[in-house]
Amino acid sequence: GERGRRVAQWVATHYGRCLDGLRLALKVAHGAHRVLGTWLMDQLAQSLRELSGGRIPLWNPWMPKGLCPPEFRSAPAPTPRQVVYFPSCVVRSMGPAKADPEQRALYEAMVSLLGKAGYTVVYPENLSELCCGLTFESKGYFDQAGDKLRELERALRAASRDGEIPILCDTSPCLYSMRKGIEPDLKLYEPVEFIHDHLLDKLRLTRLPETVAVHVTCSSVKMGLAAKFRAVAEACAEKVVIPAGINCCGFAGDRGFTFPELNEAALAGLKEKLGPDVTRGYSNSRTCEIGLSRNAGISYQSIVYLVDACSVAAGE
Repeated sequence: GERGRRVAQWVATHYGRCLDGLRLALKVAHGAHRVLGTWLMDQLAQSLRELSGGRIPLWNPWMPKGLCPPEFRSAPAPTPRQVVYFPSCVVRSMGPAKADPEQRALYEAMVSLLGKAGYTVVYPENLSELCCGLTFESKGYFDQAGDKLRELERALRAASRDGEIPILCDTSPCLYSMRKGIEPDLKLYEPVEFIHDHLLDKLRLTRLPETVAVHVTCSSVKMGLAAKFRAVAEACAEKVVIPAGINCCGFAGDRGFTFPELNEAALAGLKEKLGPDVTRGYSNSRTCEIGLSRNAGISYQSIVYLVDACSVAAGE
């Protein structure tokens, strides 16, 4: 209704402040988890959810911690290899979970990996306010979604010198949404495709002696990236498992927080299909990874962490 539209407009106009609020809420939940422990926190969260009539999102042990608002500074001197990096709002606000093996923020791992491949990073101006609009579109606020997407396109166009420099977003569903609405002269990439097409030949990889799981997100499937996803994972780990019959994870943007049943139904049998040898999973969407971790009982994190862990610069 009209009230919802007004709220959406306020959020769109004060986006950075709203992300600060999300960061604070996640920090409070993470702090409570550390103090209370998993069992007690779980009981408390379920009680609060019941009291709210299901409006409070269901906490689970794989919820991310809130990040401090990051300082993103473009490299002072441009080099021949440049990339515009747009960290999605999810990645700017949601850090790893308490039990995730990799505790760096995703944007830190991304910058580390790009640096090894000889890339200097350019960030769009006014980054704290930028969003691809998917948050609004998924809730039916199409005007606000369009406004945010156009604001992002202007910032990316300026940062990329009108499409001269490739643009990388670390979150697959956001990138898919951007590709649908942004003029095609801007060269837009999500992590798997950029790693596969631009980074692998500039890195020296040592396969990790591990069995890892990979979840190819719906947006990656729609962009035709399943084969590249497998190729990147197989370059980094000795054995890669892509469980049969697990397609969409059912997290559906942020609906998995408030309707965890969707997520559970979509991922029924995931744990059994992975088997005992798989210790870690990788994907390319932070919210999907939360639901995957919860239902698989192992950590799912961005594939960027895997590539960063097994790579050095090609000359080293």
